[in-house]
Amino acid sequence: MNLLKEEIANVLSLELSVPISIQLFEYPKQPIHGDLSIPCFILAKELKMSPHDIALRIQTILSAVTSIDEVDVIGGYANVHFNRTTFADLLFSKKKKKITNQGTVTIDMSSPNIAKPFSMGHLRSTIIGESIARLYENQGYTVVRINHIGDWGTQFGKLIAAYKEWGVQEEVEKAPIQELLKLYVRFHKEGDEADGRRWFYELERGNEEALSLWKWFKTVSLSSFQGIYTKLGVAFDSYDSESFYNDKMQAVIEQLEIHHLLEQSEGAQVVSLDQEHLPPCLIKKSDGATLYATRDLAAAIYRKQTYQFTRSLYIVGNEQTLHFKQLKAVLRKLGYEWSEQMKHINFGMMRLEGKKMSTRKGSVVYLEDVLSEATALAEQYMQEKNPNLPNRQEVARQVGVGAIIFNDLKNDRRNDIDFSLEDTLRFEGETGPYVQYTHVRTYSLIREQSYTWQDGQNVEDEAWECLIVLSKLEETIARAADTHDPSLVARYVLSLSQAFNRYYSQTHILKDDVHLQNRLSLVDAINVTIKECLHLLVIEAPKKM
Repeated sequence: MNLLKEEIANVLSLELSVPISIQLFEYPKQPIHGDLSIPCFILAKELKMSPHDIALRIQTILSAVTSIDEVDVIGGYANVHFNRTTFADLLFSKKKKKITNQGTVTIDMSSPNIAKPFSMGHLRSTIIGESIARLYENQGYTVVRINHIGDWGTQFGKLIAAYKEWGVQEEVEKAPIQELLKLYVRFHKEGDEADGRRWFYELERGNEEALSLWKWFKTVSLSSFQGIYTKLGVAFDSYDSESFYNDKMQAVIEQLEIHHLLEQSEGAQVVSLDQEHLPPCLIKKSDGATLYATRDLAAAIYRKQTYQFTRSLYIVGNEQTLHFKQLKAVLRKLGYEWSEQMKHINFGMMRLEGKKMSTRKGSVVYLEDVLSEATALAEQYMQEKNPNLPNRQEVARQVGVGAIIFNDLKNDRRNDIDFSLEDTLRFEGETGPYVQYTHVRTYSLIREQSYTWQDGQNVEDEAWECLIVLSKLEETIARAADTHDPSLVARYVLSLSQAFNRYYSQTHILKDDVHLQNRLSLVDAINVTIKECLHLLVIEAPKKM
């Protein structure tokens, strides 16, 4: 589609003597109105003509373009109808260019806290981050996936205090994550906050008992997390955790002192951000304890020095928006212009029955439990529909896990999501299983066939919608990467699946006639495109279901 857009833009730029960008073009909401729409309102001032007269002028200019059959004028819009044969031949002759060497992108994603279960809430950062990573790789970037594990802070002092007060070693060893969560929740109901702060101070100064317990909590947590990452198909290039930056924070504090940025405020040290209309950034508490901001400043500087990133993304919830504004503002004050390459990719909460999930209150849905339940339900469905399916358990895992992921990524990441397993696992509607089943259906039609696209043939009416949707793939992926919005790909692959299923219901695809080769070529292109989109969405594409 972009080639034809560029051809039209070049012709119009020359004939109208004004620069025309393909970003001007739109798609008609109703297919009957054409394949491409050119709104003329933005051109009216420069051309000193009414939008309707400009549309009429465009109609005349484009009548000489061989790839266009006709141009309709509706108000201030010129609606283009492409020559279907030319359009289809161009689509199938076009070889995809591989984009390379666009630079390095670091992505801070997932980042759960040790000694806490991997909840449904953690799914969002993990999956949104991984999908964005794959989108950037598709666009030619080198991606560094960073799991900035939360393994430092006052909460670990609280956990040590809770374990010292109520913990039983045998029970923790039997079910470490579940038992540590119980202790954490109990501390917030019955514990002494001062005791928690005291144990974190001991941890910071290297108390042997505190360090030993902290390392134990970390080991059992990482082991549990790894099983979940394997199920999700996610892997990391770096596990540099919060504690990794313990010996790097003093250098940041010294830089702040050299630049005369540190101020005393009620015994604490802060950087004033009045000029940026932001609250002061707290660097060091009155008791000497460091904070997230200190650590994140050290992490940002370390990542720039280590990876020389062209972009640095933080996949973190909406509630941290202020923190990242402060972080970038402090880096700017230190003279780091590359801070403009940093971007907070925010997202909404995962809610349960309309309520926020909370580790402190114990209202958490474990992701591992949800993935297991989804897999079991998918296997039950397949047992009913296809009892002879080979590798049923593996396919059930692909479908169950894929359903959970798709349910997340089909939504605008900034919105909150109210989780429902029943809605997620439906095999019809806007779900992952629906898209996966469409992939299976397309594969079943082509797996034993041989075919080649035949140029110059008339395009069957029933195939046109599929061809139009296919032509939008590359621009959709590029826009999804640029806006950090995987839902664009999810919505695209849903529209392609729906278009194919309408085509399938209207057409005898395997009918042996002059159009057979092109029908099979079209189905193959749809199959490949669905698989590519599912990959970008961190979902597997089974060949049988």
